[in-house]
Order: sequence, then C-alpha cells, then structure tokens
Amino acid sequence: MPPTSRPLRKLGFLTIGLFDEADPRRGHESTLEIIELGERLGFDSAWVRHRHLQYGISSPVAVLAAASQRTRRIELGTAVIPLGWENPLRLAEDLATVDLLSGGRLNPGVSVGPPMHYDQVKEALYPDTGDTEDFGYERVRRLLDFVRGKPATDFSGVEGFEVFSDRVQPHSPGLGRRLWYGGGSLNSARWAGEHGMNFLTSSVVKAEGPDEPADFAEIQLSHVRAFRAHHPDGDDARVSQGLVVIPTDSATPGQRARYEEYADRRTPRTTSPQGPARLMFAPDLVGTSAEIAEQLHAHAAFRDVDEVAFALPFTFEHEDYVQILTDMATKLGPALGWQPNTG
Repeated sequence: MPPTSRPLRKLGFLTIGLFDEADPRRGHESTLEIIELGERLGFDSAWVRHRHLQYGISSPVAVLAAASQRTRRIELGTAVIPLGWENPLRLAEDLATVDLLSGGRLNPGVSVGPPMHYDQVKEALYPDTGDTEDFGYERVRRLLDFVRGKPATDFSGVEGFEVFSDRVQPHSPGLGRRLWYGGGSLNSARWAGEHGMNFLTSSVVKAEGPDEPADFAEIQLSHVRAFRAHHPDGDDARVSQGLVVIPTDSATPGQRARYEEYADRRTPRTTSPQGPARLMFAPDLVGTSAEIAEQLHAHAAFRDVDEVAFALPFTFEHEDYVQILTDMATKLGPALGWQPNTG
C-alpha cells in the first residue's frame, strides 16, 4: 500500500434492492440475503438506497428493521433517505425504533432538496402545502434535534391514564452521532461538518464553477477536507466514499463481459461536467482486485478516507452480487489493507 494512503478501516457495500413488479417479495428477500451474506463475509456495513415510485426500496427503514433481526454485527445504513419525502419527527421515531431493535447498528444517511419530479408528485405528497414546503438544510436540522433528544413539544406529563414525553420516544442514545449527510457539493460538506454529522460522498460530485478543474478525485478531496475542517472532530470526523467498484477475480467470462459493457455505457458521462448543475461522475472501476486497488491508491480522495461503501451496480442479478461481494471481501479488501470482521 502506498504510504500516502490511509489503511482501509471499514469496508461496506451499497445496494439499490431492485425487484420485479410482478414479484416484489422476491426482490426484497434477495436484498436481505445479500445483507446476510455481507455479514458472513466480514463486511463492516451494508447500505440500502432509497427509491420512490420505482422498482427499488421505497421503505429502507422497514427493510433494515427486517435485516436487523437476521444479522447480529454488521452496521446497517441508508444512502440516502431524501428528506423531501419525510416528516422529520415521524422519521426520528422510526429510526430510533430500528436502532434499538438492531442493538445500536443503524447509520441513517439523509439528503435535502425537492423530491425528484416534484411538479408531478407534489399534489399526492403535499396537496395542501406543496408550494410552501422547505426542502433545505432546516429539514435536516429538525431531524437532528429530534434524534438527539431535544424537545419536540412543550407538553409532557400525565393525562388521565396516559404518560406523555416532550421528546421523541423511543430515544436511542448514540444514534445522533451515527447520522450521515449525503452530499456532493462544497456547501453540503461544510454544513454537515458544522452540524456534527458524518459525511457520505458518492460517485457524483458538483463542479461548482466553470473555472474549476474537471477532476472528480480532486473535487471530492476538497469536499472531504472542507467537511473535516468544519467538524468538531477535525481529521477524526467520519467520511465514507461510495464509488462503483466491480472486482472480477472469480467472475465467469460472461459476467466479465456484462460488467465491462455496463461500465462502458456509463463512461461518456464521466468525461466532463453534466447539465446545468455541472455534475461530475466517477468512472466505474471494473477489473481484478489488484487492478482496482492500484486505481484506488492513485485516487486523491480515496487516499484521504479510511471507510468505503462501494456501490453495487443497479441492474445485475443476485448471483452477480454474490460474486462481486465475495471478491470484495476476500481479494479487494485485503489488497487495500482491510481485514474482515468475523467476530
């Protein structure tokens, strides 16, 4: 391992949990089986994406509640819950409940911004308040306050036979330090640091200005360093990187061909900033674990983190994910200085 790289301390993976509309139970069961496999292989964390009105996980908190009862050690995260779809008080109740059921293993990641295709869904989602909802950082701050135990009301005490609390119940001590912000901009990185959150950085970042060099790794590194500079824990603040990584050590020739075709289709978007938001996409890394490790050690942002949650591609089959995760845990992780957690 090059001396400029931090040893990889935590290895995780991220799945979207796709399902067939005709058999959604099978897709959800596949996701749970993959999480169970991840624990057996020694992964430190398993993360699920969040999709609304699509054929992916729409209720990650419910899925992770199920996963918490089928695992005993692996950390369980969301990457990420878009808060534009959520009531922060109700979400705080659900998160605390699942965290307690899991024995303190929940790592909720959230993000802000209007819901995708908001003009098409706002009448269903917010029929009376659609034009006045605040989708900015204040929504995250409310969630943080509720999870961390700040009062949600000025009323508490006994009323008849019922006892009321002025803060969200149940309260799960420690959950407030395991909240993550998923951000791709410099402003988001700073805000997450200032509010004592952890920071999830993915395979998408924003090239803020037209004069900024279009180098994904350098932009991502600037976000990591800005986050730590504004966080009370400084260089010890937790950052997790989420690139798409596909090791092929034990893949069949057919699998390798499909993986390479998948990455090739997505490569054109990685060459320059995309759209008005100037989004930069990281290339998918496909190859042997030795080849991928060499690429990661050359990645400026990877060298500055010690946690990753590598993203599984969206459209592969269950057996593909089994092969990829097995190679990650047995080949790629050790090549990056990581050791499986099988205790």
